[in-house]
Amino acid sequence: MSFSTARDMIAALQSREVSAVELFEDAVARIERYDGQINAVVIRDFERARHAAKEADDALGRGERRPLLGVPMTVKESFNVAGLPKTWGVPGTENLEVTEDAVAVRRLKQAGAVILGKTNVPTMLNDWQTYNRIYGVTNNPWDLTRTPGGSSGGSAAALAAGFVPLELGSDIGGSLRVPAHCCGIYAHKPTHGLIPMRGMAPPGIPMLSVSADPDLAVVGPMARSAGDLALALDVLAGPDDMQATGYRLDLPPSRHTRLADFRVLMLEDHPDATLSNDVRSAMQRFRKRLEGTGCVVATGSALLPDLSLILRTFGQLLLSFSGAGLPLEEYRSLQGLVAGLSSDDTSPAAVELRNVVLGHRDWIDADRTRVAQMHRWRQFFREWDLVVCPVLTVAAFVHDHADMRSRHIEVDGKRVAYTEQAAWQSLANMAGLPATTFPIGLGDSGLPIGLQAIGPYLEDRTPIAFANLVEREFGGFMPPPAFSGP
Repeated sequence: MSFSTARDMIAALQSREVSAVELFEDAVARIERYDGQINAVVIRDFERARHAAKEADDALGRGERRPLLGVPMTVKESFNVAGLPKTWGVPGTENLEVTEDAVAVRRLKQAGAVILGKTNVPTMLNDWQTYNRIYGVTNNPWDLTRTPGGSSGGSAAALAAGFVPLELGSDIGGSLRVPAHCCGIYAHKPTHGLIPMRGMAPPGIPMLSVSADPDLAVVGPMARSAGDLALALDVLAGPDDMQATGYRLDLPPSRHTRLADFRVLMLEDHPDATLSNDVRSAMQRFRKRLEGTGCVVATGSALLPDLSLILRTFGQLLLSFSGAGLPLEEYRSLQGLVAGLSSDDTSPAAVELRNVVLGHRDWIDADRTRVAQMHRWRQFFREWDLVVCPVLTVAAFVHDHADMRSRHIEVDGKRVAYTEQAAWQSLANMAGLPATTFPIGLGDSGLPIGLQAIGPYLEDRTPIAFANLVEREFGGFMPPPAFSGP
């Protein structure tokens, strides 16, 4: 059952066609056979997982029914899992004690999931690739010379290689969606604040010292099917403990249940990003197929918010968020440097320093712009159900571990800045909108191509349902040929 969905596994478990221990043993066997080439599951907790699988079998034997009872899965290394290291790839943090599960991990365990271990991340989750000095490089199962994406790259690689059917990742600038695109799997970036982030913070930071919903960042599920995203969302979503005193979750259903009823704006162009012919061709093929179902598809709308303004505002907010995490001495040093810069100094170094030390007044201005753009999105979604657009300008690219500021990506013979990829990520993150990434097949490169369906605020079920209908109509996940065996 290596490439089965979580829902198929649950059905087999409940009918007693397979045991939780057998699913555990199958997952471990695949990890031990294939992960030497991929390096996805970097922290293994097999002994405790075997015990949890036995407990799940006992519970199933008693007639218990929980949403994920007996399903094996892994979680991103950046989450608190009691008794396991959490390093974010930072050397020297391997022995810091973790005594409490992250809220999302706790909910998965309560639902009966059997957590086998943790998957690799880039250092401080700060890359669209996955490598660090503790655990090394994670490779893409479709091509070991290429990145699986980041920062949830180990998560996506584990899913694509058939190790587990479900994963838990996070996203502030594409960290769920980029790996899903690169590895040909599914991921859902939820509406901001829908799933508590408490327990998903850098190593050494206590659980209660960080907001459950930090600016821009979210956590969400990854899977090999859209239906499994919906299943996991039901387990994970809902207010954190303190908010649950007075709030209850009541997400609306999907706007539609047929592809023919959706109104979709497809964006192939962004004023601040280049799109490869590989991705564009795959999008155009998909658009024709979608139009063939009767779905209303357009490529432009006067209601669409200002994409360049969204990107600039996202950049300001993200740099403010990142600057807040700097050590005090480094932060004060940057403040001093900025204070000494001439106001008309427009050198790249001066601009970068001013942005990193974005003051609270500047953050308020950026936040007001965000609120205005969120209103524009509300107006847009009165006429449209979804925006469907690229995740990256290219398919999975070759490993490049040079200094990020000097990196470029080759797009049809043209070198474009590595950071240009943020243009497509900013659309959903700046306004806190839900976005579901789904595969649309292989590009001319022979590598997976994924798109993201961005939906209205708190209408997470709409993009997931759309991805599920696309999967039924046109197909979805395909196993990488080199890892499709038992």
